[in-house]
Parts: sequence; C-alpha cells; structure tokens
Amino acid sequence: MELTTQPEPIRPNQVDWKRVRRCTFVVHQRFTYEYPAPIRDLRHRLVVIPPATFGEQRRTSHQLEVSQPAEVITNTDAFANTVVEVRVPVVERAIEFEVCVGIERRGPPAPRLLAGSWLDDPRVTSPSERTSPDRDLARAARELAGHGALGLELAELANAWVHRSMAYGFGATDVHTTAGQALAGGRGVCQDYAHVMIAICRLLGLPALYVSGHLLGEGGTHAWVEVLLPAADGSGRAEAWPLDPTHGRRAGMSYVTVAVGRDYGDVAPASGSYRATCRGSLSARKRAFLTEVAYVD
Repeated sequence: MELTTQPEPIRPNQVDWKRVRRCTFVVHQRFTYEYPAPIRDLRHRLVVIPPATFGEQRRTSHQLEVSQPAEVITNTDAFANTVVEVRVPVVERAIEFEVCVGIERRGPPAPRLLAGSWLDDPRVTSPSERTSPDRDLARAARELAGHGALGLELAELANAWVHRSMAYGFGATDVHTTAGQALAGGRGVCQDYAHVMIAICRLLGLPALYVSGHLLGEGGTHAWVEVLLPAADGSGRAEAWPLDPTHGRRAGMSYVTVAVGRDYGDVAPASGSYRATCRGSLSARKRAFLTEVAYVD
C-alpha cells in the first residue's frame, strides 16, 4: 500500500454537502515507530478500522499490513468497535502499521438507532476517567439547565457553549488531560472539546459517547460526541445524535466514524507496551478523501 498512488480526491470544499445522498471515502494511515535499540514483547493495540456497519455508514473494504512478521488478532470490544492486537517478539529498530479502509455513507444524515437500554447504561451516564465533573463543569451545566431546554435542544445548547468557551490550540493539553483541566485552561484540541461536552451532558442527564474518527479536510484524526435520546417514534429505542463541539455543529456526511467509547482512553487509535530500556518515537501519516459523490436529484 502506497499513500502516493491513490486516485485524485474530490475536494470537500467543492461538495454541496446538504444535497449529498451517497458518498464513498478512502482512509489511508501509516504509523511508524522507531527505536534507538531493539525492543522485545511488543503488544500493540490499533483502533483504526471502522465497524462493518455504523448507522448509515458501511465499511466496504479494509486492509492492514505490518512491516514484519507478527501475530495479528482482530476482536470486537464491548462497544462493537473493531480492535486489532499485534504481537511481535522483537523489533530491531522500527515497525510500521499501515491501514487502508473504504467507507460508504448514505444520506440524508439521521441519528443512529440503538437499543433503549443504552439510555441507562452507566458507561454513558456516569463520569469516566477524563470526564469527571468539577465545580466549573457543574456551574456550566446549571447555567445550561437554566434555559429550560430539553433533549436535543439542550444538547445543542451544550455543543454551542463548549464551542464558544474553548479555543483550539495544540500543546496546551495531552491525551491524559481531563475535561475540568481543559476547561480551566480554555484551550485544547478536538478530544478536549469532546471531553468537556461529555462531562456537561452527563451532568445534565444526557447520556453521551465519545466518538473517534475522521473529518474530511483535516489532517489528523478527529473527535466528537454522540448524545443519546429516546427515539421520537415512541418505539423505546434510543437515537444517537452526532454533535461536534470543536466546530459548533452537527456531524454530517463529511465525517467518518471509527469507534465510540466512554472517552479517549477507550478508542485511542494506537497504543501498547513493550520491554526495553529506551523510548521510541512515533510518526503518523494520513489521507482521508472522497472517491465518489452522488447528489439528490
């Protein structure tokens, strides 16, 4: 698989997204780990392949390559995410993981339907490691509750509030930063926006999931939130509404979902362990692009 041999993409800014009824994507990623000396017993976890289906999103193809012989085990976790475990006895100097995935989406965008039991699941209603509430988060939740809005209207108020209250910036946070710390600093990246919104939503009684994926036109992976609400049809099911606090909007057809969880810790794209006396370095490269777009007549 070579990143440079993919077909010329359709530019996202040339697409009338409100009229798209079907589109296809290719997501191509490469993770390269380099070490100053040999390492042993590498156990690596990759959450980079979307599930076969996710609402109206469908995985059409996928391929994973490891640069040296390895034991590769693919499982499904408790959130129905695709998780790949890679085991390598010895890495001399470097190892690469390369994945290519084809995705199809059909519109118009609609909430994902889930079993009604999700509305009471403690994984989406209770604080997690990175979304524990503090005084400032509780104050924000009380302020939003004071508007008197309910359901989706309240979730969208929270989405807009987080968007206004945070400034986007690299380096101010890391993967361990909590929602309270990110809000106190007022700066962060997409995962911080998502953690802040999830913490506030759960304080408001709105079950919420962390979403990891891709947004066309952005170089790195992206994160947003699904807020779970009772289905409007009275069926007893739940509807998962995707909201992006980083951009202050609903997540639409230009988004590709890879995995969902309580917070970033459940869905980190690449993580793992090994035995060595040295530290390694990671470089990553990604292309996510459109290959086909069909519009409503």
